[in-house]
Amino acid sequence: MTHLMSPATGRAASDAPSPPTFAVISGAQVQQALSGREKAIVELVEEAYRLHGAGDSVNPPSYFLRFPDRPTSRIIALPASIGGSVQVDGLKWISSFPANVQAGLPRASAVLILNDHDTGYPFACLESSIISATRTAASAALAADWLSRTRPRPTRVGFFGTGLIARYIHTFLAGTGWAFDTIGVYDVCADSTAGFSGYLHQAGTTAQVAVHDSAEELIRSSDLVVFATVAGEPHVTDPAWFTHNPLVLHVSLRDLAPEILLDSVNIVDDVEHCLKADTSPHLAEQLTGNRDFLDGTLDDVMTGRLTVPADRTVIFSPFGLGVLDLAVGMYVYDEAARAGELRLIDDFFHDLRRYG
Repeated sequence: MTHLMSPATGRAASDAPSPPTFAVISGAQVQQALSGREKAIVELVEEAYRLHGAGDSVNPPSYFLRFPDRPTSRIIALPASIGGSVQVDGLKWISSFPANVQAGLPRASAVLILNDHDTGYPFACLESSIISATRTAASAALAADWLSRTRPRPTRVGFFGTGLIARYIHTFLAGTGWAFDTIGVYDVCADSTAGFSGYLHQAGTTAQVAVHDSAEELIRSSDLVVFATVAGEPHVTDPAWFTHNPLVLHVSLRDLAPEILLDSVNIVDDVEHCLKADTSPHLAEQLTGNRDFLDGTLDDVMTGRLTVPADRTVIFSPFGLGVLDLAVGMYVYDEAARAGELRLIDDFFHDLRRYG
């Protein structure tokens, strides 16, 4: 992804300065740019992981805004910078308000600000709940691929939690060549289970869709388990449920008791990021007093520094890196620019003369 011109100034580096531009990209435009391009987005996310693993990124800790009067809600700031061919800085500002679901609204809402690499000027604001769900699903599909290369490819997938993220992950698995004999579904909310099952049939799946009555039943009957809940603390506590050694995509990060992690192979996206905010890996670190239970990162697997065993449960716990949002966001920006559909805000930047 090569940018011939600076997005903020609309000029090549050798040209005279011109007023910076600022674009607003709607959710409809984001979806149009990303829809049906699952393979390309997974490749993009893989490259972002490789750049991060090589040190060509800046990805500070996420910042959590919490509310004493709304303890289940939060807004998170993810600042980041990524190099390579992307060359962009920025910030994702994403809220998680679980009570929205009862009101018929999605739990999460977000915006992504892109800043020009050379000038620092923000040059775009993108609706980012779709970008966030997309990069999360692409990361999950990427991990499922790499972590299953040393074991029989799973044919039975189980979704624990059946909201928007589960839908996106299924879309990305299907869009990158995965086919399953059975798709297991479990959620504490019957309406969510029914809605997700309906989506699967509408998506044209040929797999048998099995709705499970218990979490144990779902896990024991799945070779690939996807956790996509809004759990704030571990609720799956019995390691015996995992004796068949499944591959686990622990996307929601707080579902599993530390004892389950300590009995498994543990892969994360970034060690420092994942061992924070009372995630299951963080709780395992607190319980043991060390990080010895962590086997490595997804980048370690992709570069061959780590080989995942076939005879143990493997858990991928991705905290979610801001560099992934930037990579996907820049892709959306470039697609909108190529299509001539950037909605520029005239005179967004004002009083640009140093002395008036």
